[in-house]
Amino acid sequence: MPSSTATRHHSLGALGALNGPVITAADPAYDQARTVFYGGIDKRPAAIARVANVDDVRRVIAVARDEGRELAIRSGGHSIAGHSTTNGGIVLDLRSMARIDVDATNRTAWAETGATALQVTEAAVEQGLVVGFGDSGSVGIGGITLAGGIGFLVRKHGLTIDSVLGAEIVTADGRLLSVDANHHPDLFWALRGGGGNFGVVTRLKFRLHELPHFTGGLLVLPATPETIAGFAAAALAAPEELTTIGNVLPAPPMPFLPQDVHGRLVILGMMAYAGDPTAAEQAIAPFRALGVALADTVKPMPYTGMYPPEDPNVHPSAIGRTMFVDAVDRAGAETIYEYLSSSDALVRVAQLRALGGAAARVPADATAYAHRSRPMLVNVAAFYNGPDDRQRRASWVAEFAAAVQPADTGAYVGFLADEGEARVHAAYPQSTWTRLARVKAQYDPTNLFRLNQNVVPAA
Repeated sequence: MPSSTATRHHSLGALGALNGPVITAADPAYDQARTVFYGGIDKRPAAIARVANVDDVRRVIAVARDEGRELAIRSGGHSIAGHSTTNGGIVLDLRSMARIDVDATNRTAWAETGATALQVTEAAVEQGLVVGFGDSGSVGIGGITLAGGIGFLVRKHGLTIDSVLGAEIVTADGRLLSVDANHHPDLFWALRGGGGNFGVVTRLKFRLHELPHFTGGLLVLPATPETIAGFAAAALAAPEELTTIGNVLPAPPMPFLPQDVHGRLVILGMMAYAGDPTAAEQAIAPFRALGVALADTVKPMPYTGMYPPEDPNVHPSAIGRTMFVDAVDRAGAETIYEYLSSSDALVRVAQLRALGGAAARVPADATAYAHRSRPMLVNVAAFYNGPDDRQRRASWVAEFAAAVQPADTGAYVGFLADEGEARVHAAYPQSTWTRLARVKAQYDPTNLFRLNQNVVPAA
């Protein structure tokens, strides 16, 4: 039953028929329910609908459509741009829809999109199987999958979308569609990388992969121009079983780091090898050879160990920029080192994600993620404290990004903030954009689903 009787009596009264609770500002749980992952996002929805099933999803869509309300779709609430919530509109909160059904025999799984990456990973790993998501266990599988999904298995098994076999989606007119390569193939293409532009995806079907052995953990190295360039080169040259994420940042006060290291620039390397432990040692050796490790926790482990516990009360306020590069050479490494050394932001980072491997073998036009040939993704970011500090950090991030990649030649939509239409176009080359706009016009001609990295329906 709804949690707020008040909901039934205002202009959103139709939400009172939902099976799941509807939370408004009159409810004690309102502030907790409206809080999203990132700090600095303080929006006040008129109602938060914790949908329980597809019928609830249909009703919420109908209310937003008929009343002209802004509609935000929340899975895990990790939208960097703040698209998981709204001021004055309705939040369709999927977190109560988190059922996971693993078919170990056929190596597939159906998962509702309110489930988190960690929940799906745990369910699959119990059967000796895996599907790759990102580097956070608390992210909702709906958002990360529709954006593409770049995580610890991207080089071995591709993006998350490369393991998607089908989906169920409620469109703007309330239809529940089952889509796959043979049913609504245009929509199936668009969902894999086109974000939440086309409706509310309620379930996803994944191909699961065998993972008999896994080696992972953190390798922390001193950061210098030499080690930064060496880490990037080793990441690109590594066998595709090894995926790395190199975070260059001031060393956080982690308990396994010596106290005199805290605050010094380090490379916090997240290492993930999907394969034989002996081969893992050989693949990781070039990284260990870059310098004397300040910490090394890399060892055979369960894949779920890559998702450490997260404090639900921590909401980082960060501003960042994402870009593709062909490499990080010595000059690029010096730029990264100099910018990070000169900033006084408490947390500032340059993140290096090597791509390639299985992700690069998928044709560029096979999905809406078209940057298959780009070998490396770089994110630069800084935490801020309040509106005034945010502006200062934003200027630094923009300058830093321009120094790393002077030509704005593309972006990964999953890491875009609220950066304007030009940056959304950067995520989708023109041929991809044109095709997405045509699909958008067919399934959401009035642009009801616009609180996203929006593709406007074709005229």
